[in-house]
Amino acid sequence: MEKHTDKNPQGRGKDSNVASASDKEPMQGMEMHSHDMSGPGMQDGMAHADQMGHMGNLKVKFWVCLIVSIPILLLSPMMGMHLPFQFSFAGSDWVVLALATFLFFYGGKPFFDGALRELKNRKPAMMTLISMGISVSYFYSLFAFVWNRLDRTYSVRMNFFWELATLIVIMLLGHWIEMRAVGDAGDALKKMAELLPSTAHLVNENGNTVDVAVSTLKIGDVVTVRAGEKIPADGTVASGDSTVNESMVTGEAKAVVVSNGDKVIGGSINGNGTISVRVTGTGESGYLAQVMKLVGDARKEKSEAENLSDKVARALFYIALGAGIAAFVVWFLITRDIDMALERLVTVLIIACPHALGLAIPLVVARSTSLAASHGLLIRNRHAVEEAKAIRVAAMDKTGTLTEGNFAVRTVKSLDSDWSDDRVLETMAALERESSHPLAAGILESARSRNLTVPLASNVKTMGGTGLSGVVDGRKVEIVTAAYLDSKRLPYSENEFSELSRQGNSISYLLADEKVVGLVAEGDEIKPEARKTVEALRSRGIEPVMLTGDNEGFAKAVAEQVGITEFHAGLLPQDKEKVIESYRRENRPVMMVGDGVNDAPALAKANIGVAIGAGTDVAIDSADVILVKSNPYDIVHFLNLAKNTSEKIVQNLWWGAGYNIVAIPLAAGILAPVGIVLSPAVGAIFMSASTVIVAINAMRLKME
Repeated sequence: MEKHTDKNPQGRGKDSNVASASDKEPMQGMEMHSHDMSGPGMQDGMAHADQMGHMGNLKVKFWVCLIVSIPILLLSPMMGMHLPFQFSFAGSDWVVLALATFLFFYGGKPFFDGALRELKNRKPAMMTLISMGISVSYFYSLFAFVWNRLDRTYSVRMNFFWELATLIVIMLLGHWIEMRAVGDAGDALKKMAELLPSTAHLVNENGNTVDVAVSTLKIGDVVTVRAGEKIPADGTVASGDSTVNESMVTGEAKAVVVSNGDKVIGGSINGNGTISVRVTGTGESGYLAQVMKLVGDARKEKSEAENLSDKVARALFYIALGAGIAAFVVWFLITRDIDMALERLVTVLIIACPHALGLAIPLVVARSTSLAASHGLLIRNRHAVEEAKAIRVAAMDKTGTLTEGNFAVRTVKSLDSDWSDDRVLETMAALERESSHPLAAGILESARSRNLTVPLASNVKTMGGTGLSGVVDGRKVEIVTAAYLDSKRLPYSENEFSELSRQGNSISYLLADEKVVGLVAEGDEIKPEARKTVEALRSRGIEPVMLTGDNEGFAKAVAEQVGITEFHAGLLPQDKEKVIESYRRENRPVMMVGDGVNDAPALAKANIGVAIGAGTDVAIDSADVILVKSNPYDIVHFLNLAKNTSEKIVQNLWWGAGYNIVAIPLAAGILAPVGIVLSPAVGAIFMSASTVIVAINAMRLKME
């Protein structure tokens, strides 16, 4: 690691000790305004959000199907058993048929659509298993209904309308519970698009300024960006001086001084100066467009991961189908009785209906998310819970995750006997009073905390690439960088500068009448829980790693303070994603924790993405888990809950599907030679018991 030697306070000039816009690769604009949803990666990235968007439809379907199911449950026997509350009347079987038909096509549609997708991908899972169950129930019951009316001399066939109704209602309930628990996924890509303004002030050929849609900008266009406005596209400064706040885009708490020739990023916020920006590109080459594509691709890859319940459902589908067909063939060959063989086939397939399996996971997820929310955690993706036990690397962004993201004064020092420390701070605060720079905010807050009286400053001006100048108490004073002192050959202690810089500070010097009279060192405060989090992760066999866009010196200082030995500095969004990808290629499952737009691709790419609650909407929408309190130690709480949740999921999968290990062979008649054949009625009791067990077991989930 190289030792930190830069001599500019953070963000004050082109030689800043933190990577500025001018340090980055060329950034281009993009044809997208705040409501344009056609950006690269948008369709792929919206897949999960679209799926979650069906929650309202599932809710309506559930309530409609529940109401329709009530008369079916009252009028139709359960696998041949007439329950005490059931009754019938002349024509009641026609009522049941009509309601069941509506239920099958209306309530079953989400499962049929899902099964079609699974079969197209050659991966039958839960949707296919449910579709098989309700299809067998409906069509065999329809066949039984017609058969029983063709000729009363034939034996009466049992229908399964009761099972059809309960299966559809329970499955809709389970999916609704799960979607409601994890909440609306939002759309990180839409939030990124909204970082850009919808219009830009274009300077036309006549030199006049006209407002145009950002999507119409072309390479070479010049736009005017006024104080406080968002920069509409990536480009270079054609004229003017200002500071640019990139924190919304980069996640790093810094403002960068820009002047003629410096590069700027679309979506960042202009400071208190007016600048003209020449657009250097449009479309997919823009910074945000590139980040969006990374997020979209990563989320598409993550969406292809399978839940454990899908794997269990696939196995159960093949087992039930194979056992049912085998039972039909064997019983027909032995008895030559098509009715007996068909009854065995249907009994096997009906018993395999995943009533309990459909609730096994949603109930645990609902309980888990409820517990998590009460502890400041929002779990939005069940994959995160299932993958947590495999995590071996915890990659954490620096600013906002390990640090507060706000610069605070650590050292105030007078360098002249005529100046006290308080006077140095008061004078610097006077110059910084109207500035929006992060360093200015730290100086002003320090002056307030010390109850200092800040004098008035006049004729305050920005010194391009250096700092500020003005008049305070009748004296010309300036806030400058170490590089400025070097250029003017003004003496100061380089050893002191190096020591303060090594600690991760940004140093500003105060000049009075061209004489160095004091300094202020500011640094991003380490979160009090950061070191404890690092130690807890390491005790679990998880290696903490820091990723940051800041330079090597700052990164090293923070890493040493929190106890991290491995860190990567000077990273762009695509660099962070590549680091995450490298861990995954090494078969080291990785969790990424971050809070900025530049963290979004890495959050989406990681096995588990964890967003700091105080971060940007883009980071939050790219993540699987949100730390509402912005407390990094909540990562440990999540891992504890994930471990317990995973154990409950496995237990419930055994209760939900494990009974089939016994029920399916018995339903197929494997013990028929000794006189034991599982009747549909007993199978129904098995199903009901397993459903109750998974519900009770889910409620027993604890946080610790």
